[in-house]
Amino acid sequence: MCAYETAAVKSKVTLSYLNIGQGAIISLGLVVLMLMAANGVVAGTMTVGDFVLVNSYLIQLFLPLNFLGFVYREIKRSLTDMESMFQLIDEPEEVADASDAVPLAVNGAEIAFDDVSFAYDQRRPVLQGVSFTVPAGRSVAIVGPSGAGKSTISRLLYRFYDVTGGAIRIDGQDLRGVTQASLRGAIGIVPQDTVLFNDTIFYNIAYGRPGAAPAEVERAAKLARIHDFVMDLPDSYNATVGERGLKLSGGEKQRVAIARTILKDPAVLMFDEATSALDTHTEKEIQVSLREVSAGRTTLIIAHRLSTVVDADQILVLEGGRVV
Repeated sequence: MCAYETAAVKSKVTLSYLNIGQGAIISLGLVVLMLMAANGVVAGTMTVGDFVLVNSYLIQLFLPLNFLGFVYREIKRSLTDMESMFQLIDEPEEVADASDAVPLAVNGAEIAFDDVSFAYDQRRPVLQGVSFTVPAGRSVAIVGPSGAGKSTISRLLYRFYDVTGGAIRIDGQDLRGVTQASLRGAIGIVPQDTVLFNDTIFYNIAYGRPGAAPAEVERAAKLARIHDFVMDLPDSYNATVGERGLKLSGGEKQRVAIARTILKDPAVLMFDEATSALDTHTEKEIQVSLREVSAGRTTLIIAHRLSTVVDADQILVLEGGRVV
């Protein structure tokens, strides 16, 4: 932060010096030329009309020159931004599709974790020999203390990272052998930390399936128990949510995320503390909706609250990176 502050102050100071110097040179040139024109009028070699003409030409010439310092600085900054952008584009992918990767073929969406091990840092393993199966159309809940590796399971299933040992399969297909686009298209996730765009509520819900009809967006909002709240707003679905959804409460943001996932209509549902920011009454309402939506779908639930997981077909307890 200190380095950024120093650079910002230096940039402003140098720009000020540039503008002062540029303004002084232009003003001095203007004064000299006007004095020469005035002498010409006095000597009779120029008329008053010529003097006014010279003045008009100089104004037209020097006004654009005043912007040169600003334009130069903006061009330099734009080139720097472009360089940073190209560096970002050239950054190698941590997780890339295999050369022979094929689209995921979903047939029931059975999920199998087979002796999975993973570590963000090899010196500190997060998951150690985790094995379990989520049968097609059934629900499995994973509970455990903070740091047990629950959220890591969701990241591995979404293939933000590749496992360091074992394998994760959907309908018998190793995730490392399928394309990421098809895998993520088959999974709908309601994360603990909801990401919203500085746009309308309609846009944020429709992001789950771009091109969805307004009626479909409203149906998803009703199932997520947020439709009534939206209709009470002055701009209803056209109301903006602010940067990262700052105009909404934590519970409202989670309901938008739930509506987004419902609209996506995926084969696999994943809830990562999906109701952690909701009050008890709203949570009960949404639990009913989630049961309706997840009926017949393979569902993985990660939660702390017992009320969130009581309806699961199986509950796994994770501790120290192992199923205990």
